[in-house]
Amino acid sequence: MDIKAFLKLLNKYKWLLVLVPVAAAVITFFLVKNLPKEYSSEAQIATGLVDQSKQVVAAGNQNADFFKINQQFSNIIERMKMRKIMSILSYNLILHDLENPKDSFTPYSKKVDSLNDNQRQEVIQLFKEKLQTKRVITVADNKGKYKLYDILGSMGYNKEDLEKKLSIYRPDNSDFINVYYISQNPKLSAFLVNTLSIEFINNYGVDVNTNQNNSIELLDSLLKKKEAGMNQKNAALKEFKMKNGVLNLDKQSEIVYTQISQNEERKAQAIREIQSNQNAIIDIDAKLRGRDNFSGGNSTVDNKEIVNLKNQLKIANDAYIDGNFKVSEKKKMDSLSRIIDRLSSRISDDNVTNPQASRQGLVQQKLALETAVSQAKGSIRSIDNELSMLKAKYNTMVPFDAGIQNFERDAELATKDYMASLDSYNQTRTEQNIALKLQLAQIGLEGAALPSKGIMYVALSGISSFFVCFAGIVVLFLLDNNIRDARQLEAATKSRVLGSLNYMNNTDLSMRNIWSDNKNNPEYTAYRDLLRSLRFEISNAFEKDDTKILGVTSLTDKEGKSFISSSLAYAFAMIGKKVLLVGGETEVVKSNSKELALRQDFETFLVKRQIQTEDLITVLNKNDNNSSLLEMQNAKNLKAGFEVLREEFDVIIIDVNSLRDVNIAKEWLLFTENNIAVFESGKPIADQDKELVDYIQERPGFIGWVLNKIVLHKIK
Repeated sequence: MDIKAFLKLLNKYKWLLVLVPVAAAVITFFLVKNLPKEYSSEAQIATGLVDQSKQVVAAGNQNADFFKINQQFSNIIERMKMRKIMSILSYNLILHDLENPKDSFTPYSKKVDSLNDNQRQEVIQLFKEKLQTKRVITVADNKGKYKLYDILGSMGYNKEDLEKKLSIYRPDNSDFINVYYISQNPKLSAFLVNTLSIEFINNYGVDVNTNQNNSIELLDSLLKKKEAGMNQKNAALKEFKMKNGVLNLDKQSEIVYTQISQNEERKAQAIREIQSNQNAIIDIDAKLRGRDNFSGGNSTVDNKEIVNLKNQLKIANDAYIDGNFKVSEKKKMDSLSRIIDRLSSRISDDNVTNPQASRQGLVQQKLALETAVSQAKGSIRSIDNELSMLKAKYNTMVPFDAGIQNFERDAELATKDYMASLDSYNQTRTEQNIALKLQLAQIGLEGAALPSKGIMYVALSGISSFFVCFAGIVVLFLLDNNIRDARQLEAATKSRVLGSLNYMNNTDLSMRNIWSDNKNNPEYTAYRDLLRSLRFEISNAFEKDDTKILGVTSLTDKEGKSFISSSLAYAFAMIGKKVLLVGGETEVVKSNSKELALRQDFETFLVKRQIQTEDLITVLNKNDNNSSLLEMQNAKNLKAGFEVLREEFDVIIIDVNSLRDVNIAKEWLLFTENNIAVFESGKPIADQDKELVDYIQERPGFIGWVLNKIVLHKIK
């Protein structure tokens, strides 16, 4: 956004921004000067939703659900705005005015004033009937003898009129609901807020009690059905148990299963005892069959040998004595003694215990083990018999268990369902007994007149009108696509702007007058300075690319390109350049005298290749019918002709047709070396011209734009 341009636009419309708010404020002042005074009244309703002291079960509400509480307040406020409540309020207001003509809150309307006494009494009776039945007033009530709906509307007592100045709200998360009303009568304001609050409290209590009674009746009916279902399921379970002789199937089956487990453990223990005793018997048999020192040692043989050896020793002793104590006999005796001693020692070492006693112990132990094995085998048979009996008894319980589980499950579900219904019933009964009771905490009183809002209305009218005018100027600025300065043109074309030329109001305008002005005309002075700046930019382009031929074109006609072409020709002539102008809007200046020379045509030059040159500016006029160059000569001859002109002149300026005549402009641009485009200030670039902008900017040798006809005070 161009802030400077916007500020200029604001400066242009500054009087509008001042006068319109002032006028609006003055008009508003006179309109609100005689506004009637207004009076307000406010009543407060205590709900008990937040105040713990008004709740029976306060401990259970310590962590209150604020979202739920806000929702309850919203529901209460919306119920107060219902048509039923507002209709009751309307009936009370109209009945007050009809029954008290001298103390009426509102002056009688034409509809009410046109009623005579009898008609007024009939209307009063009709409104009383509606109040008693609490019927909502609608447009359909106009179909009777009296148009009751229109009568309420004429007095300003219908729902729509009352809600305009009625406010019902909860202040600052408190426990109260405020009913606030403003009117031109202090008694009306107080009467309205009090009547609305009282009527709503009464109707709200009746509605809540009715709803709770309906809920209790429904829950009571549902509870009886649930109780009947529960009793039916429990009776079915009881009948099944009695029919099958089952008191507590789970406990009985558990006992039987425990007995089966115990007997199986006894059987396993007996089998282990049999196996261990049999292994012990096998070991005892092995010991009895063996000859080990402990159980199988034989001392009888050794004793016999000792006796035999002793007999031999006796014989040897006798022979020793009888043989006169021969040494040989002595040796024999000693040898037999040593053998006897050795056998005696062995018997003494090997037979510490009595082998016979040990063997006898093993035999007795074997007999005891065999007896134990027989007893264990007998106990297994008794255990097997008991297990068979217990398993048969357990198997008979399995079908009963499946059936009784179904009965017990149904009975349990029915009991739970009944208990849930009973809880809901008891909770509803409890809520009914301790239900929330709305109370009128503060009645509405007649108050003093409110401060006048006239000053606020005046200020608002002035401020709002100012912002409306300001917004209008902003919209005007945003919708304005006209290009007025070089920056806007650069932004729109994304190309360089070489310079700008100001607009001049003189209709009798000539370059001679501009350059020879001695009266310090500001328009002429500015134009000369800007033209010199443009000449400087073009001269730099000529020197940089060593070119001479300049094409001057524009997007549309009448943008001043021909005058600019002539101006540039005169400007280059002023610095001593020999200039050829093809087209343009000036006459040829004669040599030495600066008088206008004879006219020459560009088409004639193409044929004869001859041109009469002047000292300052030579002009070749273009054909007025805009005939095609390539139709007069081929491109090769045209290039040859331009080469002749390049040799003859320092600068060649061609006034090319506007780009709208694109076919002619393209042919002329084939022979130019540098190009500039002229754009008139204060015009937008139309959508159909955007392609032309792209075309001229993509041409080789395009050096920039010239913004023409700028208002003098806008020149940067």
